[in-house]
Amino acid sequence: MLLTIIVVTGAAVRLTGSGLGCSDWPNCEEGRLVSELEFHPLIEFGNRLVTGVVGIAVIVAVLGSLRRQPRRKDLIWLSWALVAGVLVQAIIGKYTVEVELHPAVVATHFLLSFVLITAAVVLHHRAATDAAPLRSASPVAGRIANGVIVAAFAVLIAGTVVTGTGPHGGDETAIRFQLIMTDVVRAHGALAWVLVAATVALGLKLRRENAGPVAQKAVMWLLAVEIAQGAIGYTQYAMGVPPLLVALHVAGALAVWITAVRVRLAIG
Repeated sequence: MLLTIIVVTGAAVRLTGSGLGCSDWPNCEEGRLVSELEFHPLIEFGNRLVTGVVGIAVIVAVLGSLRRQPRRKDLIWLSWALVAGVLVQAIIGKYTVEVELHPAVVATHFLLSFVLITAAVVLHHRAATDAAPLRSASPVAGRIANGVIVAAFAVLIAGTVVTGTGPHGGDETAIRFQLIMTDVVRAHGALAWVLVAATVALGLKLRRENAGPVAQKAVMWLLAVEIAQGAIGYTQYAMGVPPLLVALHVAGALAVWITAVRVRLAIG
């Protein structure tokens, strides 16, 4: 949960133009750890506080994996991966401030969050059972599910390019990708339709195989989330990307990705 919250608060930093509300790191300003009581510094510093809470949570996850009986190496490795990821995110966050919100660095910061979320979802899924994961569908369905994951991540990458080209850079002085907005939006939309097509293909394959109900239900949920996310995306573009709808679109991206990962886990 905290790993998703920090993505949304990070989006709030960008959408409110607070990306350089703190010009130093880890201090907000040189010689000052805490932000001043001003809007932009408070938003940026608040996001940093969430990072601290996330750090505590992943350490608790490590302790839980070490204390769990029977002890399992996969859970220990996944929990330590979360710790490593949070540390890397902190370094990238520092660099993001130093390069004054260069969109390529901001995109890297955003995408790594989804890698961490994947590890957290897998950790939660595996910790719920002592048994080895069972395959609930054919290897072909598994490969289609892998294609869904690849397509979903491609949509995320394209989305960061759209964001890096668009108006919400986190600060008025932030560098933007010198690309044609309509072109990158079309590419993003085309990849989203590829994702929907792959999801439909997976659903049909599971139905033909009479696969387990958990897997089939997971795919239906994924398709529903994708449709809702697409509706938000087209609406925000038509309305000139208002910040609130952009924030909802970021939350939708989280929902799509987490649901896609759960589909893959449900197949086994």
